[in-house]
Amino acid sequence: MSTVLITGGAGFIGRHVCTELLRAGHRVRVLDSLIEQAHGPSPSPAGGLPAAVEFILGDVRDPAAVTTALDGADAVINLASDVGVGQSMYEIDRYVSVNTLGSAVLMQQVVNSGVRKVIVASSMSVYGEGLYLTPEGAAVEDVRRTAEAVKAGRWDPVMACGRPLIPAATPETKRPDLASIYALTKFDQEQMTLILGAAYGIEAVSLRLFNTFGPGQMLSNPYTGVLAIFAGRLLNGQSPMVFEDGEQHRDFVHVRDVARAFRLALETPGLGGEILNIASGRIYTVSQVARLLAGAMDREDLAPQILQKSRVGDVRHCFADITRARARLGFQPELPLEDTVLELVDWVSTQRAQDRVRQAHQELETRGLVV
Repeated sequence: MSTVLITGGAGFIGRHVCTELLRAGHRVRVLDSLIEQAHGPSPSPAGGLPAAVEFILGDVRDPAAVTTALDGADAVINLASDVGVGQSMYEIDRYVSVNTLGSAVLMQQVVNSGVRKVIVASSMSVYGEGLYLTPEGAAVEDVRRTAEAVKAGRWDPVMACGRPLIPAATPETKRPDLASIYALTKFDQEQMTLILGAAYGIEAVSLRLFNTFGPGQMLSNPYTGVLAIFAGRLLNGQSPMVFEDGEQHRDFVHVRDVARAFRLALETPGLGGEILNIASGRIYTVSQVARLLAGAMDREDLAPQILQKSRVGDVRHCFADITRARARLGFQPELPLEDTVLELVDWVSTQRAQDRVRQAHQELETRGLVV
């Protein structure tokens, strides 16, 4: 049994990781600042975590708080992060401070502690566009859409000669292409952890999480996962707002599958330096997901509002190859979206959500970040 510090552990994913680790017999300590965007204006004392969790209210950028939280810890799971591609493009200093500086402060204290393992939550956003294939089957890693093509509604990237490209499952070997400040800071967190782990003999692992969904996501946060955003809109009698034409491909993974992946990464030896995709391995379009959720909530009348516009920093297609996570962790996703959407709807039906999506959209448009 180990003592595990989870930074940001009172958040959506963190609460599920706490439960997973407690069930496996680990001691769990959480450091979290309970910011309003992720927890609401009146968060529960101690983050609403199970009584067995030792909770410390504090900021990951505070060396004293981090030092206290690390005392006696065997391992760290770093979930502390501000999340939001669009918001990161105008709250630049905040995202760099929380994500990059926060991880630097954490790792500065980790290297002076007795911690022997650090697992950091990275993101699919570091890939930019996912992997593509030419019609002949050759891999293309450096795909980017031009602003002119996006403005003209030519959503799918093509080869320089104009020939089509075929989206393919993205492996960890695909070169990163950082298209937003959020992606930049997640790559900072990941690489900082791996570099210092190698230098100081600490087993460091990065889990690149794809679109995570499930009960407990903050429905009033317009920068959270797209399923929670859609659910909040539908709960308030509003149509889901879908960028572009809605046919962009994504991979949606249940939060309990993600929590299990963190436990497996904690308990599996010999993972130092590993980067692993954590996803469902299934492909969905965003409009398909909006319709699925509306049907499950008995709101088929609220068809997706297809905006035919794109946000700066958005990518067209990105879905995961999880071969490496299967091989290295024994990770097998068990909770596909289509089998768990009713569970999500049952939880959503007990919630109240303030719809801030249109306000967030207007903020992006005002700043010229929607094209």
